[in-house]
Amino acid sequence: MCGIIGYIGRGDRSTGELIDALARLEYRGYDSAGIVAVKKKNAKKNSSLLIKRAVGKIAMLEGGLDRDEVLTRAILHTRWATHGKPSAKNAHPHADCVGNIFVVHNGIIENYRELREMLEKNGHSFKSETDTEVISHLVEEMQKKFGNFADAVEGALTKLVGAYAILVLSKKDEMIIAARLSSPLLIGLGDKEYFFASDPVALLAFTHDFIELDDGERAVVTESSHRIFRGGKELGKKTNTLDWSAEAAEKGGYRHFMEKEIYESPAAVENAIRGRLLPKIGAVKLGGLESATDDLRKLSRIMITACGTAYYAGLTGKYLLEEYGGIQADVELASELRYRSPVLGAGAAVLAVSQSGETADTLAAIKEAKRRGLMTLGIVNKVGTAIPRETDAGVYNHAGPEIAVASTKAFLSQLAVFEMMAVYFGRERGLSLSRGKEIVTEIEKIPNKLREILKQVKEIDKISKKYVNFTDMYFLGRKYSYPVALEGSLKMKEIAYIHAEAYAAGEMKHGAMTLVKKDFACIFIVPQDSVYEKTISNIEEVKARGGRILAIATEGDKKIGKLANDVIYVPKTLEPLTPLLSTLPLYLFAYEIARLKGRDIDKPRNIAKTVTVE
Repeated sequence: MCGIIGYIGRGDRSTGELIDALARLEYRGYDSAGIVAVKKKNAKKNSSLLIKRAVGKIAMLEGGLDRDEVLTRAILHTRWATHGKPSAKNAHPHADCVGNIFVVHNGIIENYRELREMLEKNGHSFKSETDTEVISHLVEEMQKKFGNFADAVEGALTKLVGAYAILVLSKKDEMIIAARLSSPLLIGLGDKEYFFASDPVALLAFTHDFIELDDGERAVVTESSHRIFRGGKELGKKTNTLDWSAEAAEKGGYRHFMEKEIYESPAAVENAIRGRLLPKIGAVKLGGLESATDDLRKLSRIMITACGTAYYAGLTGKYLLEEYGGIQADVELASELRYRSPVLGAGAAVLAVSQSGETADTLAAIKEAKRRGLMTLGIVNKVGTAIPRETDAGVYNHAGPEIAVASTKAFLSQLAVFEMMAVYFGRERGLSLSRGKEIVTEIEKIPNKLREILKQVKEIDKISKKYVNFTDMYFLGRKYSYPVALEGSLKMKEIAYIHAEAYAAGEMKHGAMTLVKKDFACIFIVPQDSVYEKTISNIEEVKARGGRILAIATEGDKKIGKLANDVIYVPKTLEPLTPLLSTLPLYLFAYEIARLKGRDIDKPRNIAKTVTVE
């Protein structure tokens, strides 16, 4: 949600370059955009200020700007409305009364009403409906007290309640100040220049070296130096190098980022399992857990917490950890867990799953678990983000950058990590050598089996055309296929805007069957597994009521072809690994329907990639 870009340097960067960086954050979802920049001095004139805000796409902001204009300082923003409707006056950056101090902000200032009332009594005049504007006026007010710009920002931060990632630019002071609390913000290090962003993907064309700000930290950055503070104490911060390529964040000839990322799924799973499988001894090596080996052996229960697609990965993880890992596992939405009082005593751990590593609710759940003294674990894609820094141990899934709002390859890589974690815990808790070998050997084959599914894209596209005009769909599965049904339903809602619901197939007769008729599509995930015959019975029930049936089934299954109207086949694998294969055709199915409907696939309406507010 919302995107931040910033730059300070000798003046080697142009407006066009920074607009392009902002455009790389479009996947986060936004409704308006803006820029404030200090132009480079030249022989004819002093430096001057560039200010523009616009509603709609970044192209609306760029219109009329000189892409070759050289800048020395700049802050840019894409806004996803929280306070105040989308409009030019509500777009960031927001200024103080005299147009000297400018702020861009991700997050929510919870006490903005009280601050605004106080500032208005002191003579400040507001131009927007946003919570963000109080920050620029508050800094202006604090300058009356402190005089110094950096001290004024620090003083203002002490008054804010809520979540924020902030860049503050002063026209008069040759610096940018960055601050973070519960919303991601990082600094990119260049050659006598610095960059700022809410996601490193935006900056890969400039640098691969980053400093991630932690909660409560403030950075004072000039063109030649950076100093980071917590309160009044200066800190030394480690630089992290991100090995993602700039090209990895480009479409590379695909029509959409989502299509590209679907096709990257086999490689994402390969990256997740690379160097971690030990087939000769039926085990796995998860380096991120090694430091906590003794504590992990003592665990009797794991509470998995996540949001959205990651939550469905967690549901699959529950089945895996209990059936093969030999450990009790529960799964809870992070947005609910943080407000519950679950009974988690000695021997329990909380495991957070997050693609971004910054999901606000998931991060808050981890912090609450730590407050209770519980062990915390993580499965995260992005190195150096908040959740891996907050947790005691964890595993990176190494899926690479995922730009489309609707997650695909990251979900499959999360499943791969859960498969390995089940073996990891299982071999400590009674999973036999032979069964361990069988699972690990089969995990190695999954990437190539995913590639076999991708070869069916033309056939899946033909099938998709038959369903493009359906307005209602059920996605149905049992056991390991139930989370797959949930994920397939979510994707259809997210990108095609079709009403879709998911059920455990056995629950249909408890109410949902009333809606089934000839113009109602039922997508069954029905691999040949331990509940195959049960699911076949559920298909028979739908067929008897005239529902149209699309089945995701195992190659060689002759029975299913006689029951379903359409079938997409996936290669045979072990039951616990079936979600890795049966999910992929659902992605292709939803993608093609959305494409046929002309949807904005990479940036679905009303939602964002990284959710940094409640």
